[in-house]
Amino acid sequence: MNSSQRRPWVVGVSGASGTPYAAAVLRALLHAGEDVDLVVSRAARLTVLDETGHPFRDAHAAADLRRWLARGADGTPDAYDPDVSGVRHWPAGDLAAGPSSGSYPVRGMLIVPASTECVAGVSLGLSKDLLQRTAAVTLKERRPLVVAVRETPLAGSTLRHLVALDEAGAVVLPTSPAFYGGARDIQELVDFVAGRVLDAVGVPHKLYRRWDPDHRDAPGGPDDPGRGGPTPDGPPRAGHPEGTRGAAGPMP
Repeated sequence: MNSSQRRPWVVGVSGASGTPYAAAVLRALLHAGEDVDLVVSRAARLTVLDETGHPFRDAHAAADLRRWLARGADGTPDAYDPDVSGVRHWPAGDLAAGPSSGSYPVRGMLIVPASTECVAGVSLGLSKDLLQRTAAVTLKERRPLVVAVRETPLAGSTLRHLVALDEAGAVVLPTSPAFYGGARDIQELVDFVAGRVLDAVGVPHKLYRRWDPDHRDAPGGPDDPGRGGPTPDGPPRAGHPEGTRGAAGPMP
């Protein structure tokens, strides 16, 4: 799917609930013109099926990814056909894949969502699959790593693993949405978290309206009852073809 020679971002999807977060991050990266190397764990494939009603299969990655990215977090039906030509999919069992090597050029890695098993494996330096191996390589090469952990409550063992990841240089980012923006639906809460993931690695986006204490009473400010949602020229919004995020690209 990826024909560009630019350095991609690796997006790893583990088996935790929260695949809409991954979809929102992927949509925004593609909208920003970024290339993506995608790794979906075996457990995550089951979660995608549970949360979207559609499978994600290695042999049909392009078609399944388009269907996944077109679906809203609230289960709304497909509303547009995302262009996934900037995505290269690597099977999670392929430990000889490009991202498994430090000599393979990538910009960094975003694990969205990160399960507690994934957190433990990465913090211990394990490489049971390509997702964990790529995270280990990202840390040893001193590249940006964001771990968007999706679990509650957190056990002491998980907290210790998260501290270890922070000390190793990763950004530990709980998937906790903010409510000051007056979100109108689930998708906007999801987009806030996705936006914070991209903020952590400096990828520009317009997934949510940022806090502005000097204009809280202005139209569109935090206290405006009609406020909410992304800025008008942000990425296309799954499930809302008449929404505020513009048009989607063509299918490859």
